[in-house]
Amino acid sequence: MKNIKILPILLLLLFASCEKVVEIDVSSIAPKLIIDASFEVFFDALPITSNTVVKLRLSADYFEEDIPKVSDAVVFLTNRTDNTIIPFIDINLNGNFSPIDRFIPQDNTTYELTVMYNNETYKGRAKKIKAPTFISVTQGNTTLFSGKETEVKISFQDDISNENFYLFDFTNTSFLALEDRFFNGTAYNFSFFYQEDEISLPANVTLKMSGITKQYFTYFRVLLSQSGQSGGGPFETVPSSLLGNMINTSNENNFPLGYFHISETDSYNIQLKEKE
Repeated sequence: MKNIKILPILLLLLFASCEKVVEIDVSSIAPKLIIDASFEVFFDALPITSNTVVKLRLSADYFEEDIPKVSDAVVFLTNRTDNTIIPFIDINLNGNFSPIDRFIPQDNTTYELTVMYNNETYKGRAKKIKAPTFISVTQGNTTLFSGKETEVKISFQDDISNENFYLFDFTNTSFLALEDRFFNGTAYNFSFFYQEDEISLPANVTLKMSGITKQYFTYFRVLLSQSGQSGGGPFETVPSSLLGNMINTSNENNFPLGYFHISETDSYNIQLKEKE
């Protein structure tokens, strides 16, 4: 009996003596400029309004919690039809640049975004992409695996004359990139489910549907798969290997991260109720 009692103690001492601290050396890389310029034109509102903020950040090391903001840059748009300049300014010095005057992107017009930072110039071009309006947004009763999800049922009419791509923003940094390959030209219906830890009922949420290009659709899907849908939005942690449509015209080796895009956007506000 004494031998049986001593054996576990000997095994614990053996494993304790084999423990070894392993240090992982995570190399630092030079920070890159992140340009988040996803413009939204709310065309179904009267008057028409727009969200045209250019957010500038610097990439950080993997274990860094704070994302450095860039406020000492020069930012402006050029209307390539008449070469007029739309200057942007960072009033609050928080890395968010807005037009000095009221600006609504026009139809069938190419805009060139220019960002000048740290003696280098970054440029990208975009045109406004059309979007439909919501037919309906309602709260449903269906659940998934846990039985505690909250369903939102969405319906909209797809345009049959074009190959269309959409970006849905369900708030709480929840996004969905969708293409019309299997429902071209039809009234499309689908459900989105909020997880229990994503929303507390009752809740007032605003859904947004934006028209996007095929290139931005591909970019955003990869972005979501690599960055996830938490922590302030996907652009807060852009993967260093994911290139957007902004180009460093001064030094091609020091490429930026992020994207410049202009979307028509429809929004829908809904009050989600507690389940009975």
